[in-house]
Amino acid sequence: MIISKGVGMFEADDNTKGLKVLRPGVLTTVQDLGRYGYAGHGLSQGGAMDLQAHCWANRLLDNPVNEPTLEVAIGMASFRAECDLMLAITGADMQAELDGEPIGNWRSFSMKRGQTLKLKAAQKGLRAYLAVKSGFQAVPILGSCSTVERNCLGSMVQEGDVLPAKACHHEAAACVPPRYVSDYPDAIELRVMESCQAGQFSADVMAKFYQEDYRVSSDSDRMGVRLEGGAVIPPSGGVISEGIALGAIQIPLDGQPIVLLNDRQTLGGYPKLGVIARVDLPQLCQARPATRIRFAPISIEQAQLEWIEFCDYFSV
Repeated sequence: MIISKGVGMFEADDNTKGLKVLRPGVLTTVQDLGRYGYAGHGLSQGGAMDLQAHCWANRLLDNPVNEPTLEVAIGMASFRAECDLMLAITGADMQAELDGEPIGNWRSFSMKRGQTLKLKAAQKGLRAYLAVKSGFQAVPILGSCSTVERNCLGSMVQEGDVLPAKACHHEAAACVPPRYVSDYPDAIELRVMESCQAGQFSADVMAKFYQEDYRVSSDSDRMGVRLEGGAVIPPSGGVISEGIALGAIQIPLDGQPIVLLNDRQTLGGYPKLGVIARVDLPQLCQARPATRIRFAPISIEQAQLEWIEFCDYFSV
């Protein structure tokens, strides 16, 4: 059978072994690096919101970086091993427990058949990433295993699902070096590459934008993060609808910025002040409601350099 909401990617039967979902939590989806090349068909890219945490989860297990992981939003999920497995957990701290014993975060660990993994409510950050050795055995759709609910593509994890995975013998646990572990603070600075439309905003408006403290709105999701703060007065006349880049800062009529993310619409007609540096997006994607946001400019050259370094390190 296919287990999914929409178009599924897991083919399972009564003999399937892997990780059984006892409790799916608030929102648990299957994600990889994303689905590219289909924006012209109106399909969003999807993919792991916190790319850094996703990449580390796979790296801890020596998996290829594009192996699917479980993105567990907010927490309150639990799973049971149907065979011996090696897993890794990164991202938001959900006080993970294996058979009631704390196992820590940003590390790999083994699960024996019958053991239960429990994730509590996220304490810092919003999204945790759970990877399994050799990856969850998902069937790609249009070149990706990513879930985009608005496109009805992918697997919305549900209670009773068995996520197929290969049995694996116990291996020594590995941890992410402390200097690479994100702590998801209550106040963050995001660096902005100004767009070709930035010149349509007045100098006073741009100066105020960089001086303002914004707050993350509770009305945020995988499509985008809405911010609350001093209004950015948009230029008159608007713009013709055009493609939207990941991390674009869109200014609607009310002047409250929206940062567009993985499940964004493919076209938009509001002016875009700039784009957030790709390596800064994981912090935003983990920002809880009321997190304080400030912006600072960054050159395209510097943003490109840091992104290339990230891609080289993780073989993205």
